[in-house]
Amino acid sequence: MRQRLFGKYFLTMALIIVFSFGALMLILTLVYNDYVADLKYDSLKKVSTSVSDFAGNQLNAIEEAQNNRGLYYIVKNVSGINDNDVFITNNYGIIKVCSCEEFGQTGTCGHSGSKIPDTVLKNQGLGGNKGIGDLDLYKEQQYFYTCRIFNSDNKQIGFVVSTSSLASVKQLTKKVIRFFLFSAIVPVALLFFALYGMTLKISRPIKLMSDASKAMAKGDFSKRIPVTSDDEIGELAVSFNQMTNSLSRLEETRKSFVANVSHELKTPMTTISGFVDGIIDGTIEPEKQKYYLTIVSEEVKRLSRMVQSMLSISKLESGEFVLKYEKFDFRELLLRIVVSQEQRIEEKKLDIVGLDSIESVTLNADKDLIYRVIYNLVDNAIKFTDEKGTVTFSQQTDARNLKFVIRNTGKGIPATELPLVFERFYKLDKSRSANKTSMGLGLYIVKTIVKTHGGTISVSSVENEFTEFTVTLPLIK
Repeated sequence: MRQRLFGKYFLTMALIIVFSFGALMLILTLVYNDYVADLKYDSLKKVSTSVSDFAGNQLNAIEEAQNNRGLYYIVKNVSGINDNDVFITNNYGIIKVCSCEEFGQTGTCGHSGSKIPDTVLKNQGLGGNKGIGDLDLYKEQQYFYTCRIFNSDNKQIGFVVSTSSLASVKQLTKKVIRFFLFSAIVPVALLFFALYGMTLKISRPIKLMSDASKAMAKGDFSKRIPVTSDDEIGELAVSFNQMTNSLSRLEETRKSFVANVSHELKTPMTTISGFVDGIIDGTIEPEKQKYYLTIVSEEVKRLSRMVQSMLSISKLESGEFVLKYEKFDFRELLLRIVVSQEQRIEEKKLDIVGLDSIESVTLNADKDLIYRVIYNLVDNAIKFTDEKGTVTFSQQTDARNLKFVIRNTGKGIPATELPLVFERFYKLDKSRSANKTSMGLGLYIVKTIVKTHGGTISVSSVENEFTEFTVTLPLIK
């Protein structure tokens, strides 16, 4: 994955950088060439107009130019300033004067008598004609500027054509390009280094996440992504680590759940199997079989309750369980549950406090599930209250919530175990081996039901003093 992501991102950004610099160099070259061309045309124009003015003042006819030494020297001097060639032609474009040395010495040269193309001479406005062409005089193209010559009678007698080679401009352009390329090496190199680092910064966490995901698929939740920035990549790493922590806790819960289920199922199954085998093979005497069958029946019922509880948990957690909302009186529900436990209360000679302070409050909730919550809390309170102990009920209501509190005296819960009270298979009475009915799922189911209703439940306890559960349920739903 790293190779693909890193390579694609780096290559894409590298191409963008190269293309950008290439485009910049092209634009710079075009702008520079236009600038140089304007300078050349301006220089050639000055040369051509100067020679045209001088020749117009000196000559009545272009034929006089060939033998006018003063005109030649003017042409020669003007052309030499900018290394240009200057030609004076008649009205037909035939060269009569040239700025070259040969013409100065002999009055003629290789250019004498040659014709300047009509395309160079025509279409002249008041400002003359300019462009690029070979003029049929050179092997390579030239900048040129052409203007007319008028004598003192304002009669056109010929043309002045000044030229300059493109070769010098091309050489200068190449130098500019080389300078640009050499000056761009350092910034481009720095850009590539920065691009490499940025690409690595982006791709490395993703590669680590990919490796961690593969490890998680194999059951290894130990890998974490180092958070090295506070940008989107850093936020992604933080979220990934949080997800990994959640999955790790979920996996531990799952393993614990499976282990607990296996243990809880194994014990009654072993008991049932042993007693049934004893009855079948005659190890257990006939007169004792009824007793042991009673134990088997209780264990079967216990298994049934456990399976039913786990199914309820599964439905509640998955959202498959549809709550059946109805309005009912919470006080009436509580009193009915307490009355159903009257025999146990009398056997332990418990003191019930606060029932008369419970007011009638209408709840809109799943009545059967809330009954299960209150029944479990009352059952636990009675179970863990010492003989002649006290169970206290209290209630607080406001416009939005009902807060119900049940407190019982007794041994209490150690502070170290308080966070485990609502966990699956945690048994408050695990030290009391005589009690075989507890599965350690009651309080977990209670918490799940309360949470499903949008409420909260908490527990507080002081060893050898009391245990107190507080349930908060919304009144409006």
